[in-house]
Amino acid sequence: MKLLVVEDEASLLQSIIEYFTQEGFLCEGAMSYQQGIDKMEDFQYDCVILDINLPGGSGLQLLKHLRQNKKSEGVIIISARSSLDDKIAGLDLGADDYLTKPFYLSELFARVKALIRRKYASGSDVLEMSNLRIDLLLKTVSWANQQVFLTKNEYDLLVFMLTNKNRVVSRQAIAEHIYGEETDNLASFDFVYSHVKNLKKKLKEKGCGELLQTVYGLGYKLSI
Repeated sequence: MKLLVVEDEASLLQSIIEYFTQEGFLCEGAMSYQQGIDKMEDFQYDCVILDINLPGGSGLQLLKHLRQNKKSEGVIIISARSSLDDKIAGLDLGADDYLTKPFYLSELFARVKALIRRKYASGSDVLEMSNLRIDLLLKTVSWANQQVFLTKNEYDLLVFMLTNKNRVVSRQAIAEHIYGEETDNLASFDFVYSHVKNLKKKLKEKGCGELLQTVYGLGYKLSI
């Protein structure tokens, strides 16, 4: 899962990124309104953790920009503002949750997990498609009750494809989801082919057939 944290307090930003990285998230940070806008326009995220008070603009303005541009990222506002009016304003603009500072990182993590469950798995910890089953909590994959052992990148790729099932996903989109902003430093996206090839092989060994398909010249699609 890919996370963006927009927070101008450097120590809190670093703490959140370190915590979620340890939990297996790909995390990126932004410390101003403009940095947040740039990140959201260039990349796609599963969840955005968003402070209200930012250099250069309000986090609420950033949230409004996000929703006006039909971006589907889940958003959790973190703010020192605890008034009911601020909470209502954030939720009315399209935030999924609102957490008042100070807070425990474990609570923030629980809220992010809950948001992801609602967004992708109808409130469950499990993503399913045909006989494919991904446990988001245990980070395990199985096909017809046979466990499929994947590397972290293969797991991230499969989750990304399943959350975009029946859509064609480009190699660039896959690269950005797995490596985030580091994608800009890559000479090519050839490594995506290797990850897809290995994932296809492991799934086929369990008898799932052509679940993951290559759409030549465009990218890849996960469908029955």
